[in-house]
Parts: sequence; structure tokens; C-alpha cells
Amino acid sequence: MTVLMRFWFSVVNVLCIPLHVLNAVGLFQIYKRVFPFCQDRLAAMYNNKMHDNKKEMFRSLSDFKNSSGQLTLLEIGCGTGVNFKYYPAGTKVICTDPNPHFEKYLARNMAENDHLKYERFVVASGEDMGAVEDGSVDVVVCTLVLCSVRDMAQTLREVHRILRPGGAFFFIEHVVAEPSTWSHFFQHVLQPFWYYFGDGCEIIRETWKYVEAAGFSDLRLRHIQAPLFFLIKPHIIGYGVK
Repeated sequence: MTVLMRFWFSVVNVLCIPLHVLNAVGLFQIYKRVFPFCQDRLAAMYNNKMHDNKKEMFRSLSDFKNSSGQLTLLEIGCGTGVNFKYYPAGTKVICTDPNPHFEKYLARNMAENDHLKYERFVVASGEDMGAVEDGSVDVVVCTLVLCSVRDMAQTLREVHRILRPGGAFFFIEHVVAEPSTWSHFFQHVLQPFWYYFGDGCEIIRETWKYVEAAGFSDLRLRHIQAPLFFLIKPHIIGYGVK
């Protein structure tokens, strides 16, 4: 299967040459203006499918309130803000995303979820959140983001830096499928196209290995098969405590 997979990957990669060229000359940046519109619709569908999983995971958020009873939460790659409805009332939320064009959709979800306190929106990548102080947040949330950051290890180091001792990192991420499955085959074959469709998304990442190596004192990570399109069925979900 490996030889066949490499062959069809090469075919798809050749077919994506126009996209490679557009990206090389900077014209693909136009898609970053369109992507939030697409993501707004796709994220709503994803939430409907993953509602029970998200509700179960985020139920533990309140366990990480600080000594004064307040919960300060930073979401990496907040996108349109589809996770807001799962956060406990009174939570202080800091939103970060490298794409400033999400802000219009983010504002709408902020208005619809007025049980939260919004501190600020920071245009920043997960690898460089220098605008956020060390040990300043109780919880960091990251859903469908580690698939597209350029450096997962550095992003997780930043998570550690901004979390207070005893704080937690909550995550839901799609990952590469088991080898020798057709899902694994098609994930690798279609990756060149998917990279552009998903604005840098890679569906062939073994994300769990990076999370496991990130040095959390208590890691609760599960592999699940999400009720989604076969290319993004394999997921990891859970949280780690600093």
C-alpha cells in the first residue's frame, strides 16, 4: 500500500501545482479572507456532530477555577467562537487567532454568549503568544488547531508557559488514522489538496505523541472515532494538568 500511496500522493501533488504557485507568490493569502466564512458554516456542523463529546470534556472546566473562584481561559485559534457556549458562566475569556478576519464572526458569538466576560482578542499564532504573561491563565483550550500550527512542540511549550501551576490544557484534535487502513491511505494521498482547503491543516499528524511528550503532570487523553467524514474520524480528546 505504501508504494501505491506514494504514487497517488505524487499525482495529487502535481494536480495542486497551481495552488502551490499561488501560495508561493502570496496570492493564496486572499483565501484567508474567505476561510472564516467557510469555517463559520463548517464549525457549526462540527459542533452538532461533536456536541456530546465537547459537553462531556468541558464539564471539567470548573474544576480549574483559581483560589478566588474565578476561571480565566485562553483559547488558541478561537476561530468563530463555537466553543463559547460550553464555558461556565462568568469565565474570563482571552481569544487568540492568527487570522484577524475571524473577528467579525467572533463578535457575533460573543454577543450570543453573554454569560462570559471577554477580555481581549489577540492576533497571534500558537507558537508565539508573547502578549500573554507567564502563568496568567487557569485553562488553555485548543480544538482543531494543532493540525495547522507550524511547530506543535513550541505551541505546547507556550501553553505550559502561560498556564498557572495546576492549570489545565483542554484539547480536541483530529489525527492520522491507523496504518494499513484506507483512511490512512486517503489521508496521505489527499494531503496536498487538504492543506490548502483547510488553510494549512495537515490530516496526517500524530498529534498525541507531542501532547504525551509535553510534560503534563496528569494527562487524560483518549482516542475516539468521531461521527464525521472518514478523513477526519480519528480524534484525540482530553486534558492535561500542568
